[in-house]
Amino acid sequence: MDGITAGSLTVRLADGESDIDAAQALRYRVFYEEMTSRPSDEMASKRRDFDRFDGYCDHLLVIDSERPAGSDQVVGTYRLLRRSVADSQGGFYTPWEYNIDRILEQPGEILELGRSCVEAPYRNRATMTLLWRGIAAYVMHYEVPLMFGCASLEGTDPAAHALTLSYLYHFHMAPAEMRPVAQPKHFVAMDLLAKEEINARAAIRAVPPLVKGYLRLNGFVGDGAVIDRQWNSVDVSIVVKTDLVTRKYKDKLI
Repeated sequence: MDGITAGSLTVRLADGESDIDAAQALRYRVFYEEMTSRPSDEMASKRRDFDRFDGYCDHLLVIDSERPAGSDQVVGTYRLLRRSVADSQGGFYTPWEYNIDRILEQPGEILELGRSCVEAPYRNRATMTLLWRGIAAYVMHYEVPLMFGCASLEGTDPAAHALTLSYLYHFHMAPAEMRPVAQPKHFVAMDLLAKEEINARAAIRAVPPLVKGYLRLNGFVGDGAVIDRQWNSVDVSIVVKTDLVTRKYKDKLI
């Protein structure tokens, strides 16, 4: 997969350990220094976000060539894990929170999205469009029909997100044949409000930008939220068919 450039920004896959280290450094700055996630002692000493999956995932990077050379050039990242790789490496990350058996039953390649973050000054349409162009190129290259992962709502109180969770539950639930379900020990009901109580306009405004981006691509959510205290978040499961992704960005890949 070739890099895609727009202005001073390029999106491409990580090439070697130094690129992965730069992605981990960005993730640490965003997740632990800007936001309120809790790093392990080893992460804090190294100022890197990492886990066992990093070594065999692909890492999509957005790089700003106008910044000085080094890890600070990486301003956006997504972690990508295909079924064909996960099967030989002990599986996906998501099952810690969600039962994805129905997704695993889908034919062909599937792709887990994770560890998405963008540095604050670059959280704009241009950077997100470039990231999605990169993802579109990736799923076209590997012929991936279905993507999945988790997205986070800040804080660990589901009641604080009652409108968002209820809206997602009532209006964007995944079809049964591909629906993730939160693991029983983590399951938190999302239908905190009845459907008729929901103000759709207010609910859409409350949906975080990343989740809203998935919904614009006809994405769905799984059943049940999960409280993740290390990440200080309430998580929801996301499922996206890639046909709309590739149609939307195909012309921009030429």
